[in-house]
Amino acid sequence: MSRNELEGPLLAVENLEVAFKTQDGYVPAVRGVSFDIYPGETMAIVGESGSGKSTTAHALINLLPGSGRITGGSVQLQGQELTTLGRSGMEDVRGKRIGLVPQDPMNSLNPVHRIGFQVQETIFANGLATSRRAARKKAISVLNEAGLADAERRLRQFPHEFSGGMRQRVLIGIGLSSDPELLIADEPTSALDVTVQKRILDHLAMLTAERNTAVLFITHDLGLAAERAENLLVMHRGRIVESGPALEILQNPQHPYTQRLVAAAPSLASKRIQTGVEPATAALPADLDLAALAPATGQQVDVSTAIEFVDVTKVYRIRGTGFRSQPFTAVDGISLSVPKGSTMAIVGESGSGKSTAAKLLLRLEPKTSGTIRVNGRDIDALGRAELQALRRQMQPVFQDPYGSLDPLHNIGNTVAEPLRVHGVGDSTSRRARVLEVLDQVALPASIVDRYPNELSGGQRQRVAIARALALKPEIVVLDEAVSALDVLVQAQVLELLAQLQADLDLTYLFITHDLAVVRVIADRVCVMEQGRIVEHGSVDEIFANPRQEYTQRLLDAIPGAAITLGQGAG
Repeated sequence: MSRNELEGPLLAVENLEVAFKTQDGYVPAVRGVSFDIYPGETMAIVGESGSGKSTTAHALINLLPGSGRITGGSVQLQGQELTTLGRSGMEDVRGKRIGLVPQDPMNSLNPVHRIGFQVQETIFANGLATSRRAARKKAISVLNEAGLADAERRLRQFPHEFSGGMRQRVLIGIGLSSDPELLIADEPTSALDVTVQKRILDHLAMLTAERNTAVLFITHDLGLAAERAENLLVMHRGRIVESGPALEILQNPQHPYTQRLVAAAPSLASKRIQTGVEPATAALPADLDLAALAPATGQQVDVSTAIEFVDVTKVYRIRGTGFRSQPFTAVDGISLSVPKGSTMAIVGESGSGKSTAAKLLLRLEPKTSGTIRVNGRDIDALGRAELQALRRQMQPVFQDPYGSLDPLHNIGNTVAEPLRVHGVGDSTSRRARVLEVLDQVALPASIVDRYPNELSGGQRQRVAIARALALKPEIVVLDEAVSALDVLVQAQVLELLAQLQADLDLTYLFITHDLAVVRVIADRVCVMEQGRIVEHGSVDEIFANPRQEYTQRLLDAIPGAAITLGQGAG
């Protein structure tokens, strides 16, 4: 027995019950959850969207939405009962003794206030400073500790001027600013690329180890749970179905639900999803000499290309002081070719240019130079009507469902919107198509009358995918389309995308930071660094024998890459 266990738990949760009020009364969301967290321990909670993991974490510090309430059980912090604390009592606990790093930094940071103001506001609220000068000094210290260089200058910037990783570091700094005894980290790195994720989690582990801070880690990434947590809780439908040492559970899961989670988790050992249909021609690099292949077969090679980039560049003008600006090359002379019916993945760190390339293809941004062709046609040469037709056959799925779903439209209207815009069908046939695609992405028909704020992050992303599929497009551009999904739903969506591709001869351009997902969905992969394609080839070639050190770093940074999870491998 460890010293911490001899001293007793830091947090003791017993038979916790949480319910949400609806028109039909209270609906239970957390049912009889019990666990202990000891000082310095890192515990992870895993489970699919709606399993109750985030609700459990938020209930500990009474941050449930307005309709949620604790209906039973006990939560004790070193013997102090938290469920009966009044508002002022909970404010003395929240932030000071229990810190929180929320999931979405862009929604957690106020876009109209500078970073410095928001950090200092927390410092004042937690009683860490009594003067502006002291608060500013503490804010600089907080940002430095969070790993942000040049913290004094960063105080004057706004959230939109920070990358996703930098925004997440700010939230980690705020969460640890009061030296809390427990830090709740709710999906703190789900939207970040693997190398940034690793740096941030390494830094978080160092900071919490120095302070002996316990961490409650909410995640849908089993690799992260295996790599970062000592102990694990598996939640399903509001209950804990399995608990114990993280590695032991994930390498030898006992409960059928845990076994399904582990089996669904993609890994470097995974194989491409098989659909029972002969795969389309694999995507070929643009610089491959097709004529040179002809003598080997005695026949001319005929490749039908859906997407082609030829020496494409995108240069932005970044505003400096006064009226001066300086050029920034986001995409630097890239060339790639994607044959019809295949999947090309573009991977790289944040800022590598992969999402910019997708925006250029969709004509959401004008390119600076080069040529982009879709089905053999230069997209810059298309007239207005032709461009509208192109957009019907080429649909996007963006990373952030908050930004792409109108909060004022219900789900039915959101999914039907592309059908209305392009004049497809009447109201009856549109509704039938909406129900069809919702079923395809594993959402119930009853969801049509609900709004985005009533759905989980994973459900919102599935709605975004359903909307893209509504027009039955030929090309789908997926920009981090599965990064917010738990492993079971992610597996369902990836299998759906693979089957749709086989059935409808769809072409995918798949932008992602998750190389394990690339393994199961893509034919070929382009690796981007600082706007350039530094390596490309078949998925098997790149994973088995990366030629660039940068590519090897991406592979090495995959959470749990060195850990074999139960039935998840193979």
